[in-house]
Amino acid sequence: MNTETGNKAVINDAFIDEVRAALTKNVYLRRRLPGWGRIHIDRQLPFLCVYRRPPDHPDAGTRRLLLGEAAYILAPGEPPAQAGLRRLVAAVTATQVTAFGATLLLELWAATEARDAPGFRIVAPRRHAPTPLLESLESALLSMTVDGVAPRVEVSYHETVAPPGLAPLLETAGAPAVWLIGIEVSPHYRDRITGELFPFELQELQRGLGHALKQVFYSFAHAYTSQRPAHHHMLGRRAMTSALQATDRQMVEVSERFDLLLHVTPVNAGDAWAEFRRRGFEQTPELHYRPRPVDPGLLKRQLYRIPVERIEDPTLAAIYAAKRDELDRQINMIADRNTPRFLRGSQQVYGEVEAWLLQLARQLVAQIPPAEAGEEAGQRLDAQAFAARAEAELAHYRRLMPGLPARVELRDDMTGIMVSRGHFLVARDACVAAARLDAVLAHEIGTHVVTYHNGQHQPLRLLHAGMANYEPLQEGLAVLAEFLTGQLDRERLRQLAGRVLAVHSLTQAASFTDTFRELTRRHGFAQRQAFAITLRVHRGGGFTKDAVYLRGLAGLLRYLGEGGDIERLYLGKIDLEQIHLIEELQWRKVLRPPPLRPRHLQGEENRARLAWLQQGVSLSRLVEACER
Repeated sequence: MNTETGNKAVINDAFIDEVRAALTKNVYLRRRLPGWGRIHIDRQLPFLCVYRRPPDHPDAGTRRLLLGEAAYILAPGEPPAQAGLRRLVAAVTATQVTAFGATLLLELWAATEARDAPGFRIVAPRRHAPTPLLESLESALLSMTVDGVAPRVEVSYHETVAPPGLAPLLETAGAPAVWLIGIEVSPHYRDRITGELFPFELQELQRGLGHALKQVFYSFAHAYTSQRPAHHHMLGRRAMTSALQATDRQMVEVSERFDLLLHVTPVNAGDAWAEFRRRGFEQTPELHYRPRPVDPGLLKRQLYRIPVERIEDPTLAAIYAAKRDELDRQINMIADRNTPRFLRGSQQVYGEVEAWLLQLARQLVAQIPPAEAGEEAGQRLDAQAFAARAEAELAHYRRLMPGLPARVELRDDMTGIMVSRGHFLVARDACVAAARLDAVLAHEIGTHVVTYHNGQHQPLRLLHAGMANYEPLQEGLAVLAEFLTGQLDRERLRQLAGRVLAVHSLTQAASFTDTFRELTRRHGFAQRQAFAITLRVHRGGGFTKDAVYLRGLAGLLRYLGEGGDIERLYLGKIDLEQIHLIEELQWRKVLRPPPLRPRHLQGEENRARLAWLQQGVSLSRLVEACER
């Protein structure tokens, strides 16, 4: 039994006055309750959630179900603490009634008997029951699924609304301005005998219940109060707790300790091509890489010290947990470079080549004939001239964001071009076709640089480091940018399809020379281009990232055809599969409008191309719209 019931464990008038003053000023409030518990209220809101810890038995996990809400109180259930708690609840709800005309007080507790399946019992007052609200709550709970199972939901009416053995927080006689509803949850998230928690079930229940409660708060606000939220997500949390801030900062610190792309990019690509050609394309060239400046073991220790489990918000907890898992796998890849384990790690991070993607790649390669010799001839810009044009492009964005720290670097230790940590890196031997200059700048600067620095503008620094699985959308957006400039040609799409075929070949145990032969002999790629594709895919021991370009472009076309908002995709480096979470965070005003808007979304012709894509366009139709 809990015995924290001395004078120091009682909520006194001074504490209540402090809470009342903060709520009256509409400021963020987060305080420990005397003895045990916490009050957390983001801002003035027309609802309050309460959990009282049972005084006579353990109740593992139940309190976590409310931690994602924007206004909650966790409090002890011991009798000496109840008088102070009731006064505190009365003070909080009084400020809410003053602000909105009414408020909803929702108390949650666990049933004494656990079931194997999820279930809820809605407890409502027998007199003056808010029937429409109860129907809304029942419908929201029934729409949930936990581990693929729909919950059992029932509604019961009582003279008092309170957990067993406890008095109600407020009287419910009459037609109150404070509406009181209880939810009894079946604690299927813990073992019925030992009480051991099942964390996956608990997390899924918290996410589902949180979504259902916000829908109910939205219905309540429109039906009973003066508040008119435009979306139920607007009633979610906004404030960043210290645990979230620490997690965000430390996660980005680990992410920035290494650059996976640089670590698996050979520094001798030019010499490797010369060696491969000299030996008649029959012997795998020797590839050299940068030294690895990190100790994987120490970096993993740092990673798993990050307090992800202390994040209360289920949406953000899911985002950071996924990123931690991805970083763990990427650190393994750093350690496993040039070993058979590297390929397995790459497949875990970037996925397999799906059957539909392989079929699409084969279709595109068959649909687009290979370029004839000399067809790509034309004016080309050397590295110096190209870097100057890139500097001019960055100057445009500096006018939108004064002090933009992005820079162009000419490098001797790489080939081609890339963006790393918001900077544009250009190899000194690189050259770019003048006919594709705008496309390349839109790809690298208008997409990769813009999303990186837009992400830095967000309160969540993770959005510039990149959410887990952000690469497909990043590369899909970058290729889309090439189309919007009018400089995406068919040969470029054929190249992206060839990368998918090369990744598939790699995963079927093909050697470097096997992949090269498949591209040249079976699919008609020129030797130099086939070598570049093969090198990209076989580097490091087998790098499957190159499948994300075509996968990302296909997913992006579906998103646009279904009415998706393209502007939202430039908030930072985000995952298209988690775009609903980004939309939720926008409604909650956790995220800010981005300061940089890509240049390729402007201009009459560019906007016309985008409008065409928004009608619903397949990759095959996109090919037909692209010139040779």
